[in-house]
Amino acid sequence: MHWFRFAVLVLLATVLQASLLADWNTKPDLLLILLVFFAVYCDTSDAIICSFVIGFAADLIGQTMGPQMISYGIFGSALAYLHRVIAIRQIPYQIIAIFITALLAGSVACLLNFLKGEPSPLAPLFWIALYSGIVGPILFLLSAWWMRIRKPGRFGRR
Repeated sequence: MHWFRFAVLVLLATVLQASLLADWNTKPDLLLILLVFFAVYCDTSDAIICSFVIGFAADLIGQTMGPQMISYGIFGSALAYLHRVIAIRQIPYQIIAIFITALLAGSVACLLNFLKGEPSPLAPLFWIALYSGIVGPILFLLSAWWMRIRKPGRFGRR
């Protein structure tokens, strides 16, 4: 795992999510797309670490600390373990994985925000998941180029 490249990629996605896309009501969740990317292309232990780090980055630009990190960590870990059984290498499967992960992680984060007493809109969640699924394969290609993944299916040691 190229941790420096990972840090730069997550930092870039966090800045883009917080600044350039901040004015849009419904926008693709770049950090969630990276979560699915690393859950698919990393070893299981690296994917779990990446999930919690990406969740922490999402919390830094979010309303409260904690809900995104917990939900991204849980669903990123689950997706990494699921990827051991079901291959998520083709673009339609990646779109479906991003869409379902966005819906589930967003729902859990909204629930955790509600339990903390913070208001969190649940209405645009479907559109955010849909836009993330559409933008996801493009970001997967750019991320694979940046992380220097040459062969689909091999990233790091397995």
